Amino acid sequence: MPGWLEVVLRSLAALIILLFISRMFVRKSMAQVTYFQFVVGIVLGGILALGSINLQIPIAFVLMGTIIWAVIPFLMDWLSLKSLRFRNFYHGKGIPIIKDGKIMEDNLKKERLTSQDLLKQLRHKNVFQVADVEFAVLETSGDISVLTKKDFQPVTPKDMNLQTAPIKEPETVVMDGKVLDEPLSTLGLNRRWLEMELEKKGVSIENVYLGQVDSYGQLTVDLFDDKLKVPPPQEKPLLLATIKKMSI
Repeated sequence: MPGWLEVVLRSLAALIILLFISRMFVRKSMAQVTYFQFVVGIVLGGILALGSINLQIPIAFVLMGTIIWAVIPFLMDWLSLKSLRFRNFYHGKGIPIIKDGKIMEDNLKKERLTSQDLLKQLRHKNVFQVADVEFAVLETSGDISVLTKKDFQPVTPKDMNLQTAPIKEPETVVMDGKVLDEPLSTLGLNRRWLEMELEKKGVSIENVYLGQVDSYGQLTVDLFDDKLKVPPPQEKPLLLATIKKMSI
């Protein structure tokens, strides 16, 4: 077999194996990946890449190394689900760095964080004064979770003893310019209703890239032509009445 053809076949096999291995693990964002998992991913990529172009390495050795580096982390993830003690050892635990509004300097030093690093992380959470923080934890991902003091938390309807209607997930009724009949029927609607709503907005169905219906039955659309402006949805009657009642 020509060398170039073997490289092509090995590379295609490596890509398929890498795709299969990535499916084995739970989907996580990069911020949730631990340092160990990050290193494992780099090593796996290196093994498969080197095995793709170095024809002197037997393919069996490449597969053996790949299986070991893929299966053992998978088993460790499984064990972490079964054992709290192993989970704390494998993933680590969050470290409190602000407690009862006071910075825990010893924990900062232990995690090799400076006060400048702490202030930077707080600014990412839209907190600019340490005095506003009630509790903060350094997560295993390196991110900081922040609980601000009650006086600095946003007011919620529950705080004001207001009853709110439950909000359901919006249904997408138009996607990539195509009408989806199943979501429409789930909402008890049809294409005729969709055409009437689009007519109110002065939009033709051919120009709609994405359309969604919220829990209030209001249709919002995104158009192919970004220069065209779509009228905003009407104010929700219940919300408007509540605001007016509060202003009296």
